[in-house]
Amino acid sequence: MLTLPSSVRIFLCVPAADMRRSFDGLARMVEEFLGGDPLSGHLFVFRNRRGDRLKILYWDRDGYAIWYKRLEEGTFRFPEANGASVRVSAAELAMILEGVELQGVKKRRRYEKNIYTRPNLFPLRESV
Repeated sequence: MLTLPSSVRIFLCVPAADMRRSFDGLARMVEEFLGGDPLSGHLFVFRNRRGDRLKILYWDRDGYAIWYKRLEEGTFRFPEANGASVRVSAAELAMILEGVELQGVKKRRRYEKNIYTRPNLFPLRESV
């Protein structure tokens, strides 16, 4: 299970990313495709076209950090999205990393305080 502060948000980038991109290239994708701030401390998750590789970019106090995973078999399945990004919880990211497809998972509604000044920047994934 991932343990993250409640202020950290996780955003999945829906368009496929070129896994040759590193810190600056992924930070540019955050700005251009997601309209976000890569220095915010939030986690930005990217996947390649085949879906067998995944990178997580985040700002860690004094510089960028990347977490990278390559599957020997299988793919990472992102939930369906209308826009360029989907916001997920730490538990949902852990399920994606473990191979659980979120489409069939039923989540009950819970209260969540909106801490953004621009609430439509990253809409929360709709409950199934």
